Formats: sequence, structure tokens, C-alpha cells
Amino acid sequence: MINFEEFSKLVRARRTNLVVDKDRPLDPGVVEQLCELAMWAPNHKLTFPWVFTAVTGEARARLSNLAADAMAREGDSPAKVDRARTKYQRAPVVLVVGTEVGETQLRTEENRDAVAAGIQNILLGATTLGLASYWSSCPRGANDDVANFCEFRSGTHITAMIYLGWPQRQAPGTMRPPVKVRTITS
Repeated sequence: MINFEEFSKLVRARRTNLVVDKDRPLDPGVVEQLCELAMWAPNHKLTFPWVFTAVTGEARARLSNLAADAMAREGDSPAKVDRARTKYQRAPVVLVVGTEVGETQLRTEENRDAVAAGIQNILLGATTLGLASYWSSCPRGANDDVANFCEFRSGTHITAMIYLGWPQRQAPGTMRPPVKVRTITS
């Protein structure tokens, strides 16, 4: 069991970093290990709502174009749409993480919370392996297109599109504001 100090260092070491070697592949087993960590996140009612698709190789270009087409439909600027056409080719793996819809609105919200906790496990796991990671959201208007691309069930929410790769530089540290905890005793 790791101690609190080691865990605290790991949490503080995790950084958002997209400066990666886009041509150096990741072993598929590594991606599977990271996804398995996500499945240990707290999950109310054990619905296991997370779904994963690792996008690699030429499929990254297809994903980029799909997202760019959705952005164009949504009225994004031509410059932004053009940048999106290469967006998902910046890392060797884009891990798409979806949240399956629940039986009720509350269950859907609880599912998304569980998936977000699982994503943090993925990011921490990537850090321990020396990988860079970047949690990106799905572009506006592209959720259903990306879900279809990944062959997820209808209604699946794309909760993260995580870039994974070997870092070319270490991301700089950041400062956080001091924690504020309110205590209520009666």
C-alpha cells in the first residue's frame, strides 16, 4: 500500500501535457491497463457505465475530419474547423471515453460522475507510466458523430477525448489556491 505522501506527490505530479511524440506508438496493452484502472472508480449501483475506444493510426485523421465537419455544421469559424482537421493526430492515441445513459436522469448523472472519477484514474495511471496526457472535451455538436464512430450505444455522452503519448517535454508546474473547507458541527 502506498502512503499518503507518495499518493500526494503523484496527484501533484499529474499535469496536462500535449507536447508528445506523435509518431512513437503506445503498446495497446498499456491503454488496456489504463482503462482497467478506470473501472475501479466509485460507481453507484454498479452500472459500469464507461465505454472506451482507442483511436490510433489513420483512424485519428478520420476522427479529426468527423469532428471538423460537425464543427462546421455548428457554425465554427473556417480557421477553427481547419485546425480541427489535424487535431486528433497530435498524439499516437486518442482515448475516447463515453458515459452510457442511465435508466433515469439521476442515474445518468451518477454514471457521468463515475466516469469522470475513472478518467482521473486513467490520468494518474498515465503519469506513473511516464506518459503525457491531455483531457479534452468533445467538440460542440460532435457528440453523436463521435459516439457513432466509436460504435457506442445511442445516447452515450462523450465525457473525454484523452490524448496519450510519450512526452517531449515536462509540463510546467502550476500553483493552486489554498483549500477552503467549511466545517459545520451543529
